[in-house]
Amino acid sequence: MGAPRTAPILVASNRGPVSYGLGEGGSLTAKRGGGGLVSGLSAIGSDSGAVWVCAALGEGDREAARRAGTSHLNPGDTGGQQVRMLDIAPDVFAAAYNGIANSVLWFIHHLLYQTPVEPVFDAEFAEQWAAYESYNAAFADALAQEAVAEAVVLVQDYHLALVPAMLRERRPDLRIGHFSHTPWAPPDYYRLLPDQVAADVLRGILGGDRAAFLTERWATAFADCCAAVLGAEIVRDGDGDGGEEGSGTATAVRFEGRETRLGVHGLGADADFLRERSRQADVDERLTSLRAQIGPGRKSIVRVDRTELSKNIVRGLLAYRRLLETRPEWRERVVHVAFAYPSRQDLAVYRDYTERVRRIAEEINAEYGTEGWTPVALHVKDDFARSLAAYRLADVALVNPIRDGMNLVAKEVPVVSERGCALVLSREAGAYAELGEDALVVNPYDVEATAQALHEALRMSDGERADRTKRLAAAATALPPQAWFLAQLEAL
Repeated sequence: MGAPRTAPILVASNRGPVSYGLGEGGSLTAKRGGGGLVSGLSAIGSDSGAVWVCAALGEGDREAARRAGTSHLNPGDTGGQQVRMLDIAPDVFAAAYNGIANSVLWFIHHLLYQTPVEPVFDAEFAEQWAAYESYNAAFADALAQEAVAEAVVLVQDYHLALVPAMLRERRPDLRIGHFSHTPWAPPDYYRLLPDQVAADVLRGILGGDRAAFLTERWATAFADCCAAVLGAEIVRDGDGDGGEEGSGTATAVRFEGRETRLGVHGLGADADFLRERSRQADVDERLTSLRAQIGPGRKSIVRVDRTELSKNIVRGLLAYRRLLETRPEWRERVVHVAFAYPSRQDLAVYRDYTERVRRIAEEINAEYGTEGWTPVALHVKDDFARSLAAYRLADVALVNPIRDGMNLVAKEVPVVSERGCALVLSREAGAYAELGEDALVVNPYDVEATAQALHEALRMSDGERADRTKRLAAAATALPPQAWFLAQLEAL
């Protein structure tokens, strides 16, 4: 028997607001997560009847999902939120999540393929794509069961690109939005995908009433793909208004008798949370430890990233090595504090990348280090309190992704910084649209120019750094998570 239709507002995402550990004797331990969606959903209150649909990610989650069945998880575990966790077969989940979402769609949108040798779309890919369709269908089924008539559904990210169209078939009465947290590939690169798959992903999102993105650049790329792959009509500002047709910003996509509106919501940093959390005792302890590691009188260049291929940690380290090589005056006067938290280590390409980061850091330390100075302080154990401590003391923040939907680190550092922080920022980060004016902007592939930007950032006067940081912090917090979430709801 299906779940009762009770929810006027629904959120769907791969990862939910809670995860479970499985202990001896089958005991379950719940751990609540953070992030923009958790903050955003709290804005509408636990009495709103909203339901969050997510997937079970590990054995503990699967056991919790089995015990709940089609009911919601224990609200004591979820902070009072109603959460439906889906027990999708592990082999289906792995093929959809690792095989398609993280190894194909992520690579396409972040332009990560080494095209002479990859991608290869073969029989194994076809099986994984079928699993991705099944995984999306499981979400569409659950959302259809949970939603009251004319409910609002916010579907999140590339994991669930097919859900809007599948849900539209099951429940044409619903108002459906899809939000992309990644960049969107330009048409020429997007068309690396098999033709049918490229079309199916676009059709999936166009099943919604609205498709939203972190920046106008990504929304425009999506519209361009719809035109190139599907032959869809793009509605632009000024069309039919006496303005030159097709000259304005893309505002909607018309396809097969439906119109999907486009929206942009630049997720900002949660200033209140960051400022309060960054002043707690555990952060103070780590701040003392980091200052000791850097040494008195030295400046710090800080980066905080997962070892995600798109984050460009390797070229960041190469740029720092080039700085030390070409600007010997900085030797023994600066430390690069690099947090490279392991990510997706179940994929060989990520394990190899993590190892390369470690190796280059060791090479720099061997080449330039002295008895009293270690040029690179590399931390690989995930520690949020230590990240916040680094934000507080950073003289320079290095955020140089190859491509990034937004990059919240670029927004968080100015909010938490104690004395002002110069931001060296890739023009390929979504955050560039809002922060570029007050950052030192770099081409992420240009190691030489990045080394020069680091030099300029280290030389920046205290006054200029403080002024820039104030403006960066104001721009970074313009749309905090709760406002970001409510803006999407209201737009639907």
